Amino acid sequence: MEQRPKLLDLFCGIGGLSLGLERAGFDPLGGVDCWEDAAKTFEHNHAPRQCLLGDVSKLRASDIEEFFGIGREQIDVMAGGPPCQGFSTVGKRDSKDPRNKLWEHYLKLVTEIRPAYVLIENVEGLVVMDRGGVCERIVANFAKIGYRVNWKLLRSADYGVPQLRKRVIFIATLDGLAEPSFPARTVPEHVSVADAIFDLPALASGESAVQYDKSPSTRYQKARRGKVRILRNHQAANHPSHLVEVLNHIPDGGNRKSIPDHLQPKSGFHNSYARLASNKPAVAVTSNMRKPSSARATHPTQPRGLTVREGLRLQTFDDSFEVLGSRTSQYLQVGNAVPPLLGEVIGRQLLEAYHANSQRALRAARSRPAVEIKVAVQRQLTLELA
Repeated sequence: MEQRPKLLDLFCGIGGLSLGLERAGFDPLGGVDCWEDAAKTFEHNHAPRQCLLGDVSKLRASDIEEFFGIGREQIDVMAGGPPCQGFSTVGKRDSKDPRNKLWEHYLKLVTEIRPAYVLIENVEGLVVMDRGGVCERIVANFAKIGYRVNWKLLRSADYGVPQLRKRVIFIATLDGLAEPSFPARTVPEHVSVADAIFDLPALASGESAVQYDKSPSTRYQKARRGKVRILRNHQAANHPSHLVEVLNHIPDGGNRKSIPDHLQPKSGFHNSYARLASNKPAVAVTSNMRKPSSARATHPTQPRGLTVREGLRLQTFDDSFEVLGSRTSQYLQVGNAVPPLLGEVIGRQLLEAYHANSQRALRAARSRPAVEIKVAVQRQLTLELA
């Protein structure tokens, strides 16, 4: 039996990336995050694996060794998505936002640990930040410590995730080792919102449900529900009656243009108060998914925002996964998560590359001093997905 490479998940959040990479064949040691709510959810769902609660900017490799009881030379792969609000296409992007520097602290730990491979995922907005300069700096700085970096913008829906959100994926490979490929599209047709959530009980504003009231009818619904009997995290936000009336005028996939003039909200963007289209993937799952005033976050047929469970379904988490904390915190945890299914398809490519190396080659690559390698950096600002 081939060795399961040991994985450390930095900026782990609730562990979507860990789940996906574990399904692909990796052995997660646990996670590292500075948010206590996310750490509790991680440990609740990944037991007995633990989450080291700490600020990555202040951590050293010795802290990780002590907490997980493992030598740094035993960590084969490091993965994670540094918090991305400073790069997001929602709101104002600011290249000076201190959150945009967290990848540099990630790099510091990579320098100390020297895993064979490093995986970084982030939001689409990073690609155009500083006209591609941020991507260039990531590639160049990894090259200084002996890693070759490839990156690509992936659309989640092309891999069975029922949302169109794009993520930029960086894979860093120690010089001399086999370099992973990026996954080709895995599904002939996208999974729609209806495919993903329409077996969940209907809810009015403020209602909740703990029991399923219908059987799953699609392959996706069956996969997510599994053998779960108790429904968790399925509670609708308590919208005021005038908002419910407004939403009742909007059809499946429609927007605020269908709202009568006398009921038109006085604020909001042009794409707020818009319903998800049941026959298409969701645009994106964000922490504002319960708020109809956010961008296309309203249930396709019911006059309310999405529940935490519906958000988890659209992020490809199974129904056995339970999010802890306050309701506001739960939405934020889910909105920040990496879809496990996306992590899994990337992980398969990464695992194939890892096993293409002999153990001797892996040890040799990791034991060599960190020497800068020459790389050709090319901007990919024109990269778009139809």
